[in-house]
Amino acid sequence: MSLYPSLEDMKVDHMIKAQLQAEQQYTPHPTPVQSAPIPNTGTPSAPAHHILYPSLGDYMGLELSEDVIAQNMPEYALVNRQSTAVAPLPSSTGGLSGMIAPLSGNSVGLHKGHVTNGIRELILCKDKDGKIGLRVHPVNNGIFVCLVSPDSPAVMAGLRFGDQILEINGITVAGYSMDQVHKILRKAPENGIRVVVRDRPFERSITLHKDSVGHIGFQFKNGKITALVKDSSAARNGLLTDHQLLEVNGKNVVGLKDKEIGAEIEKGGDIITITIIPSYIYDHMIKKMSGSLLKSAMDHSVPNL
Repeated sequence: MSLYPSLEDMKVDHMIKAQLQAEQQYTPHPTPVQSAPIPNTGTPSAPAHHILYPSLGDYMGLELSEDVIAQNMPEYALVNRQSTAVAPLPSSTGGLSGMIAPLSGNSVGLHKGHVTNGIRELILCKDKDGKIGLRVHPVNNGIFVCLVSPDSPAVMAGLRFGDQILEINGITVAGYSMDQVHKILRKAPENGIRVVVRDRPFERSITLHKDSVGHIGFQFKNGKITALVKDSSAARNGLLTDHQLLEVNGKNVVGLKDKEIGAEIEKGGDIITITIIPSYIYDHMIKKMSGSLLKSAMDHSVPNL
């Protein structure tokens, strides 16, 4: 079963496959039998895929004809349709390697914002002040990252808001309190701190496509999604209200003002991958932290691939 990053990708992939099938069906095969010449009526016949798709310009409310894509979105031009159905993704993206993404495959944000929910092991160290740059909070007997400081060993190791810490130097921390986990980290050696984490189990990433006026179809206040626009990419791709925006194209936006988040979406290109979490879980994770702390002490850098 194919994995699509967005509904638009699935629809376009189906369209490409249908066109290829139609072209193969109507491709003339050489035959030794000489057929009678067809009189020239002066009217060129339409290609088979145009007959099958007479309203391609109205497809999903988007202008997706090959000429328009080539003129306005050359990076998505279907030069070789057989090779564009599967996005050329690096092997480091793990589960993304088989994703079908004819529209989104070249989006850097898709790679940086992907949530795997997988388990990985990290090796941390302490900085010159003996700190890791990490704050955690318990949720449902699990320990979750709620703050990663800029330029800290934690951010350099790849920890993100919402990662679940499973083990620290072989100690399973399920059921531990915040203070107990912080105590383990304080007593840990300066180097070689082994941390096993599950990648953001409460979070999910959604890839959205801007319309002709640059909108992706949702409203938010204080980073919380409050409304969806009918028939927009957000509505089509299953975005939900009462969810908190955590990342835009992989960049952490926790603690940023709405205007700053909007600027990230505006400059993020035609394809935006956002990472969200249910608001009630987010509120529980940050309830002991002030907004100024989230803005000033949270890492807001763009992650490397």
